[in-house]
Amino acid sequence: MAKDMTLLWASGSVPCWRVMIMLEEKQLQGYNHRQLSIEEFMNKPQELFDINQRGQVRTLHAVLHNSSSFFCSHQQNQYKSQGTKLIPDFPDAQALMYQRMFEAVTLHQKIADLVVYKYFVPEGERHDSAVQRKIEALTAELKLWEGYLKITDCCLAGQEFTLADVLFFPLIAFLFHFGLSSERYPALAKYYNSLKDRPSIKATWPPYWQKIPEMDTMKPI
Repeated sequence: MAKDMTLLWASGSVPCWRVMIMLEEKQLQGYNHRQLSIEEFMNKPQELFDINQRGQVRTLHAVLHNSSSFFCSHQQNQYKSQGTKLIPDFPDAQALMYQRMFEAVTLHQKIADLVVYKYFVPEGERHDSAVQRKIEALTAELKLWEGYLKITDCCLAGQEFTLADVLFFPLIAFLFHFGLSSERYPALAKYYNSLKDRPSIKATWPPYWQKIPEMDTMKPI
């Protein structure tokens, strides 16, 4: 099956990284892939629209996927007995996993709101008060996740790595790479440090990040 898949991906893209972690966890290495350049990522080549009407990277076909969350859920269902079991056995742990998966959408949106506004809206159209509101919204969201991880003290749904972690870890790695304070968020830092050397994560670490130093974009958070 893996050799029939083709992944279009961009280095440092959270949705792309989720897909790649999932493929590793399910032992589906050997798929075809093409890394998009920064220019292609920003300008969206026609090749992308030909197979994905939304023009999104992390497009993967034989079966066409343009949502990383859907792809990860689909692959877990398709390959339940292959690779890592990513859904807990116990109903309470399953419920917590699904809750955190859906909540991660909110975190992703608040990160994107800040980054897009601060770095892609023309300077003359930006307002400091709007930047501050977005910082405050992301800070409040991260405090929720800090509290969650103080309770579970390991992965999001307990002691086992699950689908929720596949979706959540790339977001947290993005934040720490761009300067999130480990002193301010010790539980998130512990989570990040405990998983960053996991084989599936280490094998798919964004090459772009290895070429550039960590940045301070998220230091105000």
